[in-house]
Amino acid sequence: MVHNGIEYGLMAAYAEGLNILRHANVGKAKQTADAETTPLRHPELYQYDFDLPAITEAWRHGSVIGSWLLDLTAAALKKSPDLGSFEGHVSDSGEGRWTLQAAIDEGVPAPILSTALAQRLASRGEEDFANKVLSAMRYQFGGHEEKR
Repeated sequence: MVHNGIEYGLMAAYAEGLNILRHANVGKAKQTADAETTPLRHPELYQYDFDLPAITEAWRHGSVIGSWLLDLTAAALKKSPDLGSFEGHVSDSGEGRWTLQAAIDEGVPAPILSTALAQRLASRGEEDFANKVLSAMRYQFGGHEEKR
C-alpha cells in the first residue's frame, strides 16, 4: 500500500517536471497584456524547444532520477511525443488513499502523497465546480471577467 502511495508521488514529480520542460518555450508565444494576466517577466529566458523523448532517454542512462517509471515514460514519449492518445484522466486504485489515511491515523505528514492524490482527482474534472466558485468570487469582489 505505501509502495503504491510513493509511486503516486514519483509519477506526479515526473509529470510535473516534464510539463515544465514542455512549456519552456512560453516566451516565444504572444503575451496577453491586460489587467487579468500577469505578464511573463523575462520571456527571453523561456525560448527553449526541448525534445522530451530525447531528454527522458538521456535521463534513463546514468541519471540519479532513473527508474522503471522513467523507462516507461520514455517509451511512451518515444511512441507519441505529444501523448495525443491520452486525455489525462488519471485513476487511482485506492492505495494512495489508504496510504494517506494511515498517515493521518499515525499523525505523520505526507504532503507530497496528498498532493499527488489530489492531482489525480483533479484530472477527472472534479475541481470544475470549485473553479467556477473561485471565478464567481473574483467577479463579485472585483468585476474580474473570465478569460476564454
